[in-house]
Amino acid sequence: MAGAGNAIRGSRVGAGPMGEAERGDAAPRQTVTYFCSHDHRSVVTFAIEANVPESWDCPKCGLPASLDSENPPPAPKIEPYKTHLAYVKERRSETEAADILDEAVALLRSRRKAGEIIF
Repeated sequence: MAGAGNAIRGSRVGAGPMGEAERGDAAPRQTVTYFCSHDHRSVVTFAIEANVPESWDCPKCGLPASLDSENPPPAPKIEPYKTHLAYVKERRSETEAADILDEAVALLRSRRKAGEIIF
């Protein structure tokens, strides 16, 4: 079936990646090892002239990792989820909340008496 539109051209099955001769030489590199608090070791490759960061996120667990194998950074403290009501209670005292509620109920009742609200 000549001329099939789904043929892959320029390579054969089992062919490896193109060699260095066709792509040019790779840039000089350095490998850096980072350590997280779960004893994971992450090896990252950088160019020789690149500035190596002091910390790196561990690809296995996501915790921060550092260059110091003896003192890896601790896991960040995760704040528990707060509801909207919890945030409101941080800003308002119980007496302020009661005053605001009483004011809103009084306004609603006055609007009902005036016929503005029918429910």
